[in-house]
Amino acid sequence: MIRRVYEQAIQAKSLGEVIVATDDERIFKEITDLGGKAVMTLPTHQNGTERCAEVAEKLDADVIINIQGDEPFIQPQQIDLLARAFTDHPETTQIATLIKEHPLDGELRNSSRIKVVIDKYLNALYFSRSIIPFQRDSSKALSIPYYKHIGIYGFRKDILLDVVKLAPTILETAENLEQLRWLENGYSIKCAITTFESASIDTPEDLRGLSFPV
Repeated sequence: MIRRVYEQAIQAKSLGEVIVATDDERIFKEITDLGGKAVMTLPTHQNGTERCAEVAEKLDADVIINIQGDEPFIQPQQIDLLARAFTDHPETTQIATLIKEHPLDGELRNSSRIKVVIDKYLNALYFSRSIIPFQRDSSKALSIPYYKHIGIYGFRKDILLDVVKLAPTILETAENLEQLRWLENGYSIKCAITTFESASIDTPEDLRGLSFPV
């Protein structure tokens, strides 16, 4: 799976360099055997953002894109779309991520699929494992768009190094979603809407029955 993510990432036109940050020697070997660049990080990180920040601190870069290793269906065009949030809105974009409109179905009700609501400027208002927004009066049949979060983030380098120093927050702890820590501390998250379907691999059940193009 990590090989698939890496091979997708190196096709993105917006990336100056692709580095795999890991504390697992098996992943390190898989990437280096491909001729790619991998960096062994500390084993004490609580999440991928902290691992990314350890490597980013040593890089000469303004923007860091954190592509999670459990997104084997990520498309190079999605990475480029995310990167454009920083060039299209250079003064206001601190953090960026991807979302996709999704029907209100069983897939969206899965608590492993993270949902998000946004304002009219495409800034995230809240992320949740629950369905948001909640329609109190279903008889009104409001045409509300529902958005599923795609697990890829972009950061201004200085913002990334700041957010990993923040203490856990109550909403983050309740939902087990680290991006809520950033929102609770006043950072903005710009969302770009993708039309590509993506499926993160969070459990062994998610992997069953899937095949990856070669």
